[in-house]
Amino acid sequence: MLRRANILRLIAILVSGLMTALLFPPFSFSMFAWICMIPLLIAVWSIDGKHRAKKGFLIGYLAGAISFGIQVSWLSTVSWLGPIVLAAYLAIYWGIFGAFAASLGNPWHQKNGISDTPARSLFNAFTHAAIFAGLEVARGWVFTGFSWNGLGVAFHETLAMSQVADLLGVAGLSLMLVFFQAVMVQCARRLIRAASEGTRRPPRWDFMVASLAIGALLGYGILRISLETAKPSVSLKALLVQINIPHEGAQVLWPSEQVHLAYEEETLEALKKIADQDEKNLQAAMQKSSEGEVALNTPDWVLWPETALNGRLLSTADGQFGSYRENIDTISRVREAGGNFKLIYGAVEIEGEAREDGLYQKENARIYNSIVVETPTGDIQTFRKHHLVIFGETIPLLDTFPFLKTIYEQQSGQKYYGSFTAGNSLEPLEVDHKGQTIQIIPTVCFEDTVPRLTRQFIRNAPQIIVNLTNDGWFKTSQAAAQHFANSRFRAIEFRRPMLRCANTGVSAAITTTGSTVHPKTGKNQAILDETGKSFVRDNLLTELSIPLNPSTTLYSVIGDWGIILLSLIAIGISFAFPNQYRPKVHDLNDRLSRRKEPRK
Repeated sequence: MLRRANILRLIAILVSGLMTALLFPPFSFSMFAWICMIPLLIAVWSIDGKHRAKKGFLIGYLAGAISFGIQVSWLSTVSWLGPIVLAAYLAIYWGIFGAFAASLGNPWHQKNGISDTPARSLFNAFTHAAIFAGLEVARGWVFTGFSWNGLGVAFHETLAMSQVADLLGVAGLSLMLVFFQAVMVQCARRLIRAASEGTRRPPRWDFMVASLAIGALLGYGILRISLETAKPSVSLKALLVQINIPHEGAQVLWPSEQVHLAYEEETLEALKKIADQDEKNLQAAMQKSSEGEVALNTPDWVLWPETALNGRLLSTADGQFGSYRENIDTISRVREAGGNFKLIYGAVEIEGEAREDGLYQKENARIYNSIVVETPTGDIQTFRKHHLVIFGETIPLLDTFPFLKTIYEQQSGQKYYGSFTAGNSLEPLEVDHKGQTIQIIPTVCFEDTVPRLTRQFIRNAPQIIVNLTNDGWFKTSQAAAQHFANSRFRAIEFRRPMLRCANTGVSAAITTTGSTVHPKTGKNQAILDETGKSFVRDNLLTELSIPLNPSTTLYSVIGDWGIILLSLIAIGISFAFPNQYRPKVHDLNDRLSRRKEPRK
């Protein structure tokens, strides 16, 4: 039978796993962020006897498996095996944390004169927090990385708290949360022990320090919001078009003609509505004999999502472009509505070559998932996606392990035709906007959840992040909402506004503080239905302010190296000043000699 202590640990595993899963969409119970790690810390710190590291790993792993299993359950829409394998892998990082917390970092196994003091409490809280945050950064790098749903993403709707991400990234918020909870648990244990022993109440200034730190970070967030909204900027109006085309995995369930017609109709309808409203505003101003300028809502940019059109884009090494007829016809019909807007859309780009009678696809051509920026005069520039989705856009080591192709086809239900090629440019796309050069930081699909990639595009110039994505693969699951929650932290970390255009959502405009509120009207600039779901066909005219002199954040300068350094320091001082008693050499010799003595 299970011991009572083990039953309590199983409950703690379940509670921590569930609470952390509930931090993210579709639940978004951010209040759990302040307590979700407490059961796990108690479970691993209370381990005694032999093999504490192994037991701690198991406890951490099980809690992580429960949490990630719920978080990435949306993968089951394309593969029943996907969420199982991914959750099993991601849980390893929680297991490593559990092993450290139960052994080397365990504050409840203090010997050799180490006392349970507020100072030691802060020391222990720092080591645990830094190592947990370091493991979050590590999973964003290993095997190309999956930094989805770090603990700090719980604050995706708590803007005053999320501003701290511009210092050490989302992992910095995770560090703060684990630090605070580790202090709470140690402080509470001292108080409970003192009460049971009838001794004088112990000092609690470690809890006061942790609380003051949280208060200071909250004040920092409020100050940053105030400073960002006061920056000189240029206004940009962008029309986001979202069609909500159904998918079965990667397969689009509409015929090509229906897809193209949908983008034409939705865009033309939106442009006509905007033009009619501008005409009414002009007439009203003329009747009032107003001498001031009339604000027109003609969009500067029109955005369509990732791989919006079915036709391919051909490109040559010397910068020539050609497009399939179906794309040319759709774009031409939209242009007939008028408006001097730039069209930004996703397309499959294929290597081409120029021949006497035109452009043609090269033999064994490389294929890219690209963002296309097209001016009214037809000038084109593209960005080719860097961070390809494993088992979605590429299968690694396929030549070495050909059976992976079979697994892909069995799980996805469709034939594998080959991989996309990763792009290599790290230069922003430059466009003219009202006489000002604006740089576009391009991100395709889930690249907006990879901060180390976005960071490489940061320049000291007016910039805006543009993300074109299609989460239609995952139908009406929580994938789109989780993607959006992770994405909006890029705007905060780098203090660059963001435009997102998605097939099934969330299409939105995000300010440099992570807000989706319109700067003038106060309306939410996201395409959502009345229930708050993004799975609708709609369009939205958005307005963003692009800072002329954008902030240089600490995170944009040092990136993940801040967390990496803190985690290395935590590991070093944990070995140098361990909580656990480590016997000296002569102690070990004494024990060995005693074992050799014959029993009487």
